[in-house]
Formats: sequence, structure tokens, C-alpha cells
Amino acid sequence: MSEDNSITVDVVSDAVCPWCFIGQKRLDKAIAAAGDVEVHVRWRPFQLDPTIPPGGKDRREYMMAKFGSEERIRQMHARIEPLGEAEGIDFAFDAIKVAANTLDAHRLIRWAGAAGEAVQNRLVRRLFQLYFEEGANIGDHAVLIEAAREAGMDAAVVETLLPTDADVEAVRTEIATASRMGITGVPCFLLEGKYAVMGAQDADTLADAIRQVAAAKAKGELEKTG
Repeated sequence: MSEDNSITVDVVSDAVCPWCFIGQKRLDKAIAAAGDVEVHVRWRPFQLDPTIPPGGKDRREYMMAKFGSEERIRQMHARIEPLGEAEGIDFAFDAIKVAANTLDAHRLIRWAGAAGEAVQNRLVRRLFQLYFEEGANIGDHAVLIEAAREAGMDAAVVETLLPTDADVEAVRTEIATASRMGITGVPCFLLEGKYAVMGAQDADTLADAIRQVAAAKAKGELEKTG
């Protein structure tokens, strides 16, 4: 496969965003449907609510404060659950007890990226599963260390780094950069650093965008417009 037929997709995402989990599943399908385009995926940080304390908040209380009523929460879950089921996701919203601060999860995802694209992809998938299907607190260091181990990372190194401030500012800077680019919601799929696909679009839409950007890149058109 030639380098000219490859593109990079930066996915701006938060690990506690259900639409991002759906978007990840749809991106997988889109990549499979994109023919012979070689797609490299990089996960970029975003925090839906950076004000959540490091230890997290009681999720029921947090959701009530955010949405105002049990009925609105149920309606939101009822809207998302069938969409998740269609993508093979078994959302278990009632099992989630802690609304987590995701700063440390994003630090871990950053380190996973340094270990390789496959490792980062495995970790991101596992964090989504842990939070949405198993109700785990992904702000808990023990949970993150085990997720790192399962993804193929050096868990001992992760255990040493998590209690420090390593890459805290780097992650915050990336989040600030996304905001300056006009990204106010996630997921956002940024193709070749130039073309943004906002929201959890269906797999066909993502696949079409991948093919179109790959074709433009192969013709040298991205450089002309960049």
C-alpha cells in the first residue's frame, strides 16, 4: 500500500462521552469500508467537564444537577441505548456510580500513543468498555493501571507516573488547542489536520470522507489548499 493512499485521522474525544464510544465503533466500520485507504488513528483529548474533582462525583447527583430531572436522564439514555446496541455496545448507565474526571485517563491515552497506534487504540476501546459497560471509575488509578496492562503497556511505569504531574500541562494544552480550533463538542474527526467531521456520524459518512480526503491527498490537492 503506497504512502500516498494513507491518511491520518485525529479523533478528539472524551472517555466519558457515550457519543464518542459510538463514534469509535463507527470509525472502525468506516475504516473497514474505506477500501484500500490506509488509515492511521490518533486519539486527542477533550474534557466535557474539567471541573469535576480528581476523585469524581456521585454520578446520579451529578446528572440530576446537569439535567434537572430523572425523566430527562431516562430520555437521554433511552435515545442513546439503541444506537449503542446497533454498534455492539451494551450501555449500562445504571452501573456507573462515579462521574469521573478524565484528565488522568487522557494522560494515559497520551502515553499509550507513544507506545504505538495499536496500543493506543486498544486502551481507548478498553476505557470506553470499562466506563460504559462495566461501570468502572476511570478516574481511579488502579483501574487505569489495569487498563494499561491489558492494552500492552508497561503497568509499572504507568503506576509510577500517574501520581505525578507528568504530561498534565501537555494534555491541557492539547485541549486548549482543540477549543481554539472551534471544537466545542465531541467526537470530532480531523482528517489530515484539515477537514473536520463533527459528531458520531454514521460509518458510511465517515468512510466517504476518508476516501475523498485520501483521493485529494494522492492528487496533491491538500497541499494546494492548505
